[in-house]
Amino acid sequence: MLDILRRIVQDINATRDLSEALNLIVVEVKAAIHTDVCSVYMTDHTRGEHVLMATDGLRPGAVGKVRLKLGQGLTGLAATRAEPVNVDNAPAHPAFRYIAATGEAPFRGFIGVPIVRRRKVFGVLVSQQREQRKYTADEESFLVTLAAQLAGCINQAEIRQALERLDDDALSGTLFLEGVASARGLAIGEAVVVFPATALDRVPDKDIDDPEAEASRFRQAVAAELAELQRLSERMRLLLAAGDRALFDAYGLLLSSDSLVNGTLERIIAGNWAPGALRATVLEYANIFAEMDDPYLRERAADILDLGQRLLDRLQEEQVVNRHYPDHTILMGEEISVSQLLDVPPEKLKGLVSVRGTGTSHVALLARGLGVPAVFGVSNLPPGRLNGREVAVDGYTVRVCIQPSSALRQEYLKLIAEEAELSRGLQHLRDLPAETLDEHRLELHANSGLFADIAAARNSGVQGVGLYRSELHFFLRDRFPGEEEQATIYTRVLRIMEPHPVVLRTLDVGGDKPLPYFPISEQNPFLGWRGIRISLDQPDLFKTQLRAMLRAGAVYPNLAILFPMIGGVGELSEALDLLRCSEVELREDGVPVRTPRVGIMVEVPSAVYQIDRLVRMVDFVSVGSNDLTQYLLAVDRNNDRVAKLYDPLHPAVLLAIRQVVEGGQAAGKPVGVCGEMAGDPASALLLMAMGVDSLSMNLGSLLKIKWMIRSIRYEATQDVLAEAMRMDNAAAIREHANTFLDQQGLSSLLRVGK
Repeated sequence: MLDILRRIVQDINATRDLSEALNLIVVEVKAAIHTDVCSVYMTDHTRGEHVLMATDGLRPGAVGKVRLKLGQGLTGLAATRAEPVNVDNAPAHPAFRYIAATGEAPFRGFIGVPIVRRRKVFGVLVSQQREQRKYTADEESFLVTLAAQLAGCINQAEIRQALERLDDDALSGTLFLEGVASARGLAIGEAVVVFPATALDRVPDKDIDDPEAEASRFRQAVAAELAELQRLSERMRLLLAAGDRALFDAYGLLLSSDSLVNGTLERIIAGNWAPGALRATVLEYANIFAEMDDPYLRERAADILDLGQRLLDRLQEEQVVNRHYPDHTILMGEEISVSQLLDVPPEKLKGLVSVRGTGTSHVALLARGLGVPAVFGVSNLPPGRLNGREVAVDGYTVRVCIQPSSALRQEYLKLIAEEAELSRGLQHLRDLPAETLDEHRLELHANSGLFADIAAARNSGVQGVGLYRSELHFFLRDRFPGEEEQATIYTRVLRIMEPHPVVLRTLDVGGDKPLPYFPISEQNPFLGWRGIRISLDQPDLFKTQLRAMLRAGAVYPNLAILFPMIGGVGELSEALDLLRCSEVELREDGVPVRTPRVGIMVEVPSAVYQIDRLVRMVDFVSVGSNDLTQYLLAVDRNNDRVAKLYDPLHPAVLLAIRQVVEGGQAAGKPVGVCGEMAGDPASALLLMAMGVDSLSMNLGSLLKIKWMIRSIRYEATQDVLAEAMRMDNAAAIREHANTFLDQQGLSSLLRVGK
């Protein structure tokens, strides 16, 4: 049966449209289980009907004409229950409904299996037998297993059919596709679909007679690529912040790393030609990253492959075809590479859409740096059929609109204009405090790291860096950076932001995001060896980082240190002991260190329940809303099957954060929130009402959140929070908060929310 299932699914995926797919299903299923009839009913929720869309065994003329009301008949019963209905004598069942048009009177054996996709029943697969008998357990299992796979296949067929209809003016319409991650913003333009160049993995091995000459050829290609990266960096200098341009430095480091360049040279000297040696080295290096569980690190595999392809093109002296880019380009592809993005003139690039990829990819980070809206993870996107079509990209709702209608197009253009006007109109708030109408004040901080532009943060009106991800500097090296290297990095960051505070988070790697030179393989990495657990188990590495941070703090007094993934009092005590030990050692070495402010990230649920004890041991608390939400709800937000269950406004998350805030208030210690909640208006509203002292977010959200804070009264937010805490689901809480914002004249902010 497994082979039959695979064949049916493959055949369906090869069909051109929904009608062909459904007809193939009924024919192949009928033959597979040797039944008399097989039919597919599709559910039209708008009209409240189950419609016969394909059959093999009933009257062909009934297709499209036979319609059952929702819940009607045995077919409706299977849909309503969302489970199989298997009866041996259908006419005798109280739910049976006879429909003369189908010619089904002689059939007694009946089984109906719902076709479900993401909790929604959108069809029923029906088999019928003339004889009175119940379908066997094996037959039922086969149909249930097939129906589970048919959901995705039918969805793809529907999209293919919808695209066909979009080509017919008489049946013109609009197609919406959803993603799982984005760079916020709105754009509309013409789709330009890009495909990968000749695959690197297809390059064969080939023996050579002169390894030295071949090695020289490879070195020349590397030198040429380094020069090209420098040229691209200069080209983007006026468009990207300095921190965002660090990507080019990252590529440069890869080109000079032992793992990539020297590894290739070793294979060349061993007798393989340069393209083959490059292929072997790049794939080996990329596979290490591709097998990692952490989304950020998995994206690094794409960067390595992209760089390898660029070098291959140089080695083979391939000519890059000059592609035409329209003035409003929406770049699309299965997986867009950094090279493909940079090939588009910046003034023409308006949006990105990718089948694969997440918000942690270099492309996503570059998109944010360029201010380009993007939607990633559009798993049902058929890019090969979209070239030249008009496409709207909505990074707020994480949707892509294919060929919008005239009215919808005008609405998108209106929203884009409003967005630009809003951003321009908020610039005057840059140097004003984040203070409510009744004088309740919050501090607004920036999240930062490898791709963050610290100088831009300094000039944007932020009151500090609330989260500096120190680990991002570790990812681009082929070894642990030494104390001197780290001290230089941290000193630069503190200097730029002085006198505003900078919260340096200690190394947060391991388990789901191992370093390439410190690989970790675990069955369940999200609950494994990571964060502070690794730092405590590797005190030599931890103390090196702590000493580097303290040395930077000796020069600039705006240092604060943040420990990630603290799960209990014991871990925090050990971390503090190592910090004090590092201070003592530096003083003994003659370094006039200052004792910095120290905080913990609350992102492990156990820390919530020990907050009263933990907060007495530190100077401040930072709630890591992304991980805390993920752990509390047991949802991987980068998994498109469950991503919609991830919502930081879930009542359990709000209760947890309120408990942390109350713990901080009781001890007289400030509590901040970093992560997506801080930059989401509805969430920020409720966090402020709880008494959070600071919010740390991406710079793109900062002025909008400041505008919200300055437009409302703190006293009024207390009523909003009280009502929200009585609600049972995230959707209702979000609607309640957004309604309040709308009533305050902040409706244009709501597109920033979920």
